[in-house]
Amino acid sequence: MAMADTRLAYPEGRLILRDVTLRDGLQLTRSWPSTDQKRALLEALYSAGLRHFEVGSFLPADRMPQFADVRDIVDAVAVLPGAHGVALALNERGARDALATQVPEITVVLSASEAHNQANARRSKKESLAAVARITALRDAERRDTIVNAGIAMAFGCSLSGEVEEDTVLRLVEQCLEAGADMVGLADTVGYGGPRQIAQMARRMSALCGQRPWVLHLHDTRGLGLANAAAAMNEGCRVFDASLGGLGGCPFAPGASGNIVLEDLAFLAVQMGFDTDIGLEALIAARPHLSDSLPGEVMHGALAQAGLPQTGSGQRALY
Repeated sequence: MAMADTRLAYPEGRLILRDVTLRDGLQLTRSWPSTDQKRALLEALYSAGLRHFEVGSFLPADRMPQFADVRDIVDAVAVLPGAHGVALALNERGARDALATQVPEITVVLSASEAHNQANARRSKKESLAAVARITALRDAERRDTIVNAGIAMAFGCSLSGEVEEDTVLRLVEQCLEAGADMVGLADTVGYGGPRQIAQMARRMSALCGQRPWVLHLHDTRGLGLANAAAAMNEGCRVFDASLGGLGGCPFAPGASGNIVLEDLAFLAVQMGFDTDIGLEALIAARPHLSDSLPGEVMHGALAQAGLPQTGSGQRALY
């Protein structure tokens, strides 16, 4: 089974922040931006230095109408020099639709929790794992270089079934890679994880994946999102998902709430000494592109509320 080359999109050792506003961020909102408003948001985030964008899900429009324009958003990212688009697929039908576009990465979702896998994908974990193999085989048969990323939900605990064993998650990671996935992501879907747990998993994931990139998708449900991100950064994780204003959450996971705030995560990265090429002032300035298109939705974020730190001369520090 062929493997896509992840090195161009995810240079080894470089910290990558992926914006998931237009996918995860829109899963629980009561309304959603128009296609033109989505394009304007993408351009604002791109101008701020973001290069990785989750553009939506390939799901039936009657089930998730906020993603009905996903093909248009794939195209909107494709024309931005150096930008990398990511789209979600739950099954082979969605993956086939994604492969018909120019999206360079597909995230195939499965869960570490049997109960959540049934609720989210209406199939067993074993069936979802088999689907990963079929999707990579389909990619290879069509001679595409699309990256297949296996996104593992509920990797740190499940609101439907409780504790999820670390060894169970790591075995599932191994099985996804054996099935042909080019990379793997772990999601704290309902914010059960804490820094010690996250750090331990990050150490083991970094050892297991070696030079292969892996993604950490954190939610701030219980206020530990940034602490968890810092713990993971210290243990070698270099790819993180976040959404503008902390919007998002899984509609099939009781108690789910928003992602970690992209602006705050970018500020954390700077404070920890990472170079992300993201302009924090420009990132904060992108928020109205989203808030104006989502009336009534609450935008979170400590950095946007407090502002950038001042230097000793009373001027804003340069970030």
